[in-house]
Formats: sequence, C-alpha cells, structure tokens
Amino acid sequence: MGTPLGDFLRAKRDSIQPASLGLPDHGRRRSPGLRRADVAVRAGISVEYLTRIEQGRDRHPSPAVVNALADALSLDPAERNHLRYLTKITGGECAAHARPAPVSRSVRPAVLETLRLLEPAVAAVTNRLGDVLAHTPGYAAVLGAGGLLDAEEPNLTRYVFTDPRAREFFPDWGHVADEQAFDLWLGPSVETAAWFTSDLAAAAGPEFTRRLNRHLVPDRGALRIAHPSGPLLRLTRETLELSDDAQQLTVLLPADETTATAVAQLLDGPPRHLKALA
Repeated sequence: MGTPLGDFLRAKRDSIQPASLGLPDHGRRRSPGLRRADVAVRAGISVEYLTRIEQGRDRHPSPAVVNALADALSLDPAERNHLRYLTKITGGECAAHARPAPVSRSVRPAVLETLRLLEPAVAAVTNRLGDVLAHTPGYAAVLGAGGLLDAEEPNLTRYVFTDPRAREFFPDWGHVADEQAFDLWLGPSVETAAWFTSDLAAAAGPEFTRRLNRHLVPDRGALRIAHPSGPLLRLTRETLELSDDAQQLTVLLPADETTATAVAQLLDGPPRHLKALA
C-alpha cells in the first residue's frame, strides 16, 4: 500500500526529464521521467531503499534522507515544505476510516472585527478544507454569483468539484481544482482532511482523486472569474494565516482597472452586512 510521501516522490520523479538535470536519456522506458536509479545516485541512497520509501514499506526516512531526496529532485522551497509535511504525516498513523470530531466553524470575534474593517473589500475567512466560515458582502457579490454560497454550509472545494456551474464560473477551472485539492493536504488536522477527502471522492470521482494524488504545488496566480454581470474579473489574493485557528483570512483585490470598475459597480447597491456562517 502506498503512502502520501511515496506517491509524491513517484509523481515528481515521473515529471522530470533527465536532460533538465544534465542526465543522459536511456531511451524508451515503461514510465516517463527519471529512473529510480537516477534519483538514488543523486541522493546517495540505494535503489532498494528508495523503492521501499516509494512503496510505503519504509515510513520513517531520516531528515538527512528527506533533504537528500529534495536535492536529488531539485525541489523548490514550496515543494520542499510539502515533502517535509508528507514525511510527517506518513510517519504517523492516521485513522482515516473513522469520522473525526467536526472542524470548528466558529470565527473569533477579533477576526470578525478585522473582516468588518475590510469592508467593502472582497474578503472571507476559510479553512484548508474549503469551508467558507465568514465573508463580507463584497465576497457574496463576487463569489456568490456562481452559486458558491447557496449551500447552508458553503465549501469551495466541494463546489469546485461537484457543482457544474463552477467550470463556467472559473475559466481556469483546472488551476483552481489543483489548488483546492492540494490544500486538503494541509487541512485543520490529518484525520479531518482524510475523512473529508474520502467523503468527497465518492461524489467527485476520479477527477478529484487524480488531482489530489498528483501533489502538484500550485502556482497561485490571479484568480479569473466569469461573473454573470459582464466582464471577466481578475483578482489577486492576499492571505493571512490564522495558524492558531487553522483558518485563513483572504482578501481578493482587483488585478486591473477593468476588474476594479466592475467590482465597484457590483458593490454599489443596497447596504449588506458581514455574514458569519458558524
């Protein structure tokens, strides 16, 4: 049985062309990318040991081995952080078969006040599972137009993978889907994330499972939204990590004048109030 760590190492190895690391091309192979022998030599470990790590038969590689593998695969800083995180959760025993205690949906009063002070900005408090816990009226005007907030307990990840409207609302749906799938690895707790992904996989199918297991660290560029009111919106995202709460406060800012004008028009309506969804 594989592990998140082994899955990531295999996926990354398969994605690298030997020539990019100055290695010779050994001709046709059963799978693309680097051979295990290529990575093992660069990391200074045996092929047999690398095989055991990839197949989940060794769940406790030392920090030195993990760092050597990161160097061998030329991982960037974000990928190195992800590798260390997967090493941590692979070494522990995660009870994914049982539903853990529900994630708290409460948002601290100080965070709600901060969100209120950001009005009329497009802003929300979420967690890594995609739960939208509180939001400004601006967020409802922009993100709510695609149906994201229709559910009693809105969840961006579930919306992206199970609501057909999401594919039209997000022109770069594939990028958004990759982001949401990757963030699940950083869920409020390992057990909660494992239960959520198992539950969602049944509804979202192989499209979700494939993206989850790719371990592709997303490049979070501008978020494009095909808002039904008119022009295509381009929004940059600034995120404040609320680590003690396992939550994030995200503000979406217009990335160009066209978007700034369109968002201003969307917000030029009757007064609305901050909404906490606890």
